[in-house]
Amino acid sequence: MVVEAPMLATPRGTGAFRLAGFALMGEQGTGLPAFARKLVAFTGPGYLVAVGYMDPGNWATDIAGGSKFGYALLPVILLSGLAAMFLQWLSLRLGIASGLDLAQACRQRFPPVVARLLWVTCEIAITACDLAEVIGAAIALKLLFGMPLVVGVSLTALDTLLILVLQGRGMRYIEAFVVALIAIIGACFGYEMICRHPGFWPLAAAFIPSPSTLRDPSALYISLGIFGATVMPHNLYLHSAISRDRSVALSAHGKRDAIRFSTIDCLVALTVALLINGAILVLAGKAFHGAGRNGVADIQDAYRLLSPTFGAPLAATLFALALLAAGQNSTLTGTMAGQVVMEGFLRLKMSPARRRLITRCLAILPALVATELAGEHGAAQLLVFSQVVLSLQLGFAVAPLMMFTSDRELMGAFVNGRITSVVGYGLAAMIVVVNLWLVMQALHG
Repeated sequence: MVVEAPMLATPRGTGAFRLAGFALMGEQGTGLPAFARKLVAFTGPGYLVAVGYMDPGNWATDIAGGSKFGYALLPVILLSGLAAMFLQWLSLRLGIASGLDLAQACRQRFPPVVARLLWVTCEIAITACDLAEVIGAAIALKLLFGMPLVVGVSLTALDTLLILVLQGRGMRYIEAFVVALIAIIGACFGYEMICRHPGFWPLAAAFIPSPSTLRDPSALYISLGIFGATVMPHNLYLHSAISRDRSVALSAHGKRDAIRFSTIDCLVALTVALLINGAILVLAGKAFHGAGRNGVADIQDAYRLLSPTFGAPLAATLFALALLAAGQNSTLTGTMAGQVVMEGFLRLKMSPARRRLITRCLAILPALVATELAGEHGAAQLLVFSQVVLSLQLGFAVAPLMMFTSDRELMGAFVNGRITSVVGYGLAAMIVVVNLWLVMQALHG
């Protein structure tokens, strides 16, 4: 049975800024200045998309880069984070200015065959992302409780119950849960950084590119892997949708304010994600590269080596706890993105439980086969493969996003300026080239 999904609905009849049952803007007596009320009203979507930038796939590339090259690839983390901020900014502008999310715009502006093709590629990307979360959560459960990977993979299906409970309470509860998990991840890595105290000057010096690193083919490969794994294509669809739903029935001035405060939310949230990714690479560099262990690229190997290397018993446990939190966070946003994509491309509204079960079953089956046949190594290889699949789909999301935000008929006064268009199309071209190169390298082993 197809039912309407309530998760992205904005309550009507209570003012444009009353969101998910909370009177956050446009009311007197809140005790907050007008700027603060507006900022609070538009805070949340940025954190929902930020979790995609700290998922287990990012962990694998950050650990590999840090263990092999120390802090040398920190500029890559920074540039990847800035690219993510730019693309998510374009996504929220599309939703607010046009009143359409990216999936709806594709359905309206492209021929049906093209729109269906884009829908299929996006669904594949969402399933690939969910595959990474399944494996990451299973690895975390094994590290924390000694649970076999096959059992851990099977238990990940139970998170559907958590999603149902949160969605029944509204978007603000989902956002609060996501922010709480991000806080756990940040606290875990904050503790790790305090234990290792890498020092300011070595980190600052790392942002000056080293000629030897630039000439190293393996450094280029890992750098492109970090860049390719950073931007999650389904996050562009999700961000445009939840930004749109928070800006219904706004005037041109109201949309300008909405873009302004949504941009602040996006930049702050993605800065947190950037710092967490940087912390993972720094910790891998300090713990492994500095100790001569340059070949650590597996999450489980990193866990085993953390406590002996750090001399801090809690280091490995907190690492695994942060991994579990990252997996659960990305699971929530992946489910939401799936609903947005299905409704936008097909006008099909499916219950969150059914949507979640379909996606999770598609992800669990290959994970179970890989872990049963090849054990830990198979799980690690499947995690890398999921990132390759995500990379393949990214260009199919970025190119339409640039086309729509550069369309004056669609965007009106909020159309991209010349500089934005040049930067955006240049970034889109670079993303396509980088990801094609990565896929070719993966196919060649």
